[in-house]
Amino acid sequence: MKALFGLFILSLLCSFSAQAITLKIAAIAPEGTNWAKTIKKMSKEIKKETKGKVKVKVYYGGVAGDEPDVLRKIRVGQLHGGVFTGKTLGDIDGDTRANEIPFNFYLNREKGYKSLKELAPYLNKKIEKKGFKNLGFYEVGQVYFVSTKKVESIAQMQGIKIWSWEGDELVKAMIDELKLVSIPLALPDVLSSLSTGIIDAAYAPPLGILALQWQSKIKYLVNFPIAYSTGALLISNKRWKRVKPEYQAIVEKIAKKYIDKANEYAVADNTQGLETLKSMGVKFVEFSKKDLKRAEGIRASLLKKLEGKMISKKAINLVNKNR
Repeated sequence: MKALFGLFILSLLCSFSAQAITLKIAAIAPEGTNWAKTIKKMSKEIKKETKGKVKVKVYYGGVAGDEPDVLRKIRVGQLHGGVFTGKTLGDIDGDTRANEIPFNFYLNREKGYKSLKELAPYLNKKIEKKGFKNLGFYEVGQVYFVSTKKVESIAQMQGIKIWSWEGDELVKAMIDELKLVSIPLALPDVLSSLSTGIIDAAYAPPLGILALQWQSKIKYLVNFPIAYSTGALLISNKRWKRVKPEYQAIVEKIAKKYIDKANEYAVADNTQGLETLKSMGVKFVEFSKKDLKRAEGIRASLLKKLEGKMISKKAINLVNKNR
C-alpha cells in the first residue's frame, strides 16, 4: 500500500514538472503598435521553440493598470513581469535613470543608444539584485515637450502645468529647475487632463504621443528633445527560476531578437511620428540658440541634485564617457 502511495506521489511530481510555465506580463503599449506586434511574435516563438513548456501571456494597453500598478502586482504574485519605462525602472533601481538625465544627448540619439548598450551589463546586475531578470532594454526614443499652449522660450515655460508620474524624482528635479508646475497623474489620465485643462503639457517620444492619442489634444511641440527614454522587459526572479535552464536560454535568445527588432522599429516610428504630428497640424516651436545653450547648465544643476541620492556617481560617470 505504501509503495502504491509512493508511486502515486511520484507520478504527481513528474506531472507537475512536465507542466508548462506561464509568464504573465503587462505592457502599456496598445495592440497594433510595433511594440505590441514584436511582443506577440516573441510570445508565439517562445511557445513553439520550448514545445509549449514556456508560455507568455501578455496584457496590452494598460488593462493591467499603470506601470506602478503592474510593479505592485508583480510583487504580490498576480503578474510575473512587465515592460517598464523610466519612472518604474527607477523605482526598482535608480541607476537605470542615468541615461535619461535631461539633456544628456541633445539631438544625438545614436549616442544615447550606444550608452544604453554599454551600461546594460552594469544595470542588469543591479536589476537582478533587486529581484528581476532583464530580458532586454528598449529604446523608447527622444522625449519631446508638447503642450496646449504656445511656449517659445524657457522663460515662457515657467508656470506651465505639466504632467508627471507621481514619485518620479528625476522629472520632479527637471520641473523644479525649469520652474514648471508639476501635476502628478497616472499615464492613462493624461489624455483627458489635456482636454479639460487640468494640465497644459506633457512629455513623450513621438511614437508614445501617437500611441496614447495625445495628438488630438496638443497644439505645440518644442522641437528640441529634453531626454532619451528607455524601457526594459523584466521578469521576477522568483518566476524566472521556475523556468528550466535550457528553456531560459531559449527565451533569452528569442527575447533579444524581438527587442532588437522593436528598437529598429522605434527609430523609424519616432522619425515618422514627427512627420505625422506635423501633418496633423501640431506646430513645431524652435527655441533660440541662447535657450538651447542653457541646456548644459540645466543638466549640470540636475546632476548636483541627483548624484549620490537617486543615481550613483558610478552610473553617471559611465554615461559621461559616452557624451
